[in-house]
Amino acid sequence: MKLNNTQLQQVNEQIKRLLQTDSYYGKIYQEMGIEGINSQEDFEKLPFSSKEDLRNAYPLGIQAVPDKEVVRIHSSSGTTGKPVIIPYTAKDVEDWAVMFARCYETAGITNEDRIQITPGYGLWTAGIGFQAGCEKLGAMAIPMGPGNTDKQLQMMVDLKSTVITATSSYALLLAEEVNKRGLQDQICLKKGVIGSERWSEKMRNYIQKGLGIELYDIYGLTEIYGPGIGVNCQEEAGIHYWDDFIYIEIIDPKTGENVADGEEGEIVITTLVKEGAPLIRFRTHDISRIIPEKCSCGSHFPRIDIIKGRSDDMFKVHGVNMFPSQVEDLLQNVDGASSEYAVTIAHDDDKNRDIMIVTVEAEGRVDFEDTGKKIRELFKSRIGVTPKITIVPIGTLPRSEKKTKRVTDYRFSQE
Repeated sequence: MKLNNTQLQQVNEQIKRLLQTDSYYGKIYQEMGIEGINSQEDFEKLPFSSKEDLRNAYPLGIQAVPDKEVVRIHSSSGTTGKPVIIPYTAKDVEDWAVMFARCYETAGITNEDRIQITPGYGLWTAGIGFQAGCEKLGAMAIPMGPGNTDKQLQMMVDLKSTVITATSSYALLLAEEVNKRGLQDQICLKKGVIGSERWSEKMRNYIQKGLGIELYDIYGLTEIYGPGIGVNCQEEAGIHYWDDFIYIEIIDPKTGENVADGEEGEIVITTLVKEGAPLIRFRTHDISRIIPEKCSCGSHFPRIDIIKGRSDDMFKVHGVNMFPSQVEDLLQNVDGASSEYAVTIAHDDDKNRDIMIVTVEAEGRVDFEDTGKKIRELFKSRIGVTPKITIVPIGTLPRSEKKTKRVTDYRFSQE
């Protein structure tokens, strides 16, 4: 999908504005002799930007406006390396709220809804983004923040919340607790807006059934405003994104070349009107594809497919490349296995070989030994690796209020 004339002009203005600053990217463009673009070809010759750049520019090297125009900062939720800090102007905050309100509207949420917000507040972009969009829409915000599940359920029942916003991990926990406490008849939830991490179809089905709701995937990342730059519609056929605020291209993660519309690759995002920290050709590492056809919902906003995973989520054991999405797809085919699993990888120095242990939750109605054998055989036939399988009762693995860590690789921590 090529830049239209308006987007081309907006990118040009962003470049010219950056060139007038002493910011990290302003200096890079000056050194490279970049003055602007006149075509799609010019645009695709521009350098990529990355999270590594933002860490190199820590703390506020990417700021492209004077301090007096910055009204807020946010930081990514990553746990490795220096944090990424993003400054926002008043217009950035307003634009983000407008996009987020669109997400709610696309999900069929109105100003008569009561939206219970469970993601974290503070430096993380989630909670405050969900709230700003809610207030922009004119709905009732119930700003719970994360944790305190007893209080969450009390407010859900007493305030008759109609919408729940959460990570998929926390939505799963809430669904399990509603089921355990027999609260299905006491809650009034109709919809769930879920973000922050990829989730399997099995987990989706459990949450949908457990809470009795329609589910919507919201997309976003701290570097590009935060959650709210896209959401799926009721057709459940991809994620609509707001192309008056962002431009999305899909590249081959290895070569950096653009792929044809419809082909899978890495999402690269350009902010068209962001002021505080504009980013041009930002590599997200998220894997998806442009859906070129018009959506049957009637929206004119373009779509990407659901996020398949991340190009940097890959892990390698016995020379075989694997992704968490492969494990999730495999578990879909095992009766009684839940969506919850953990992969642990370590190196046995005595035998000089890697060891992979996969722990999977399963329902009590199935034989754990047989279930373990089925999973091990599927790993061997589909992925080409035979891990050690441990089956545990449902509820054994930890539940998270944020993102659930699926893969722990001790080989790198030892290095």
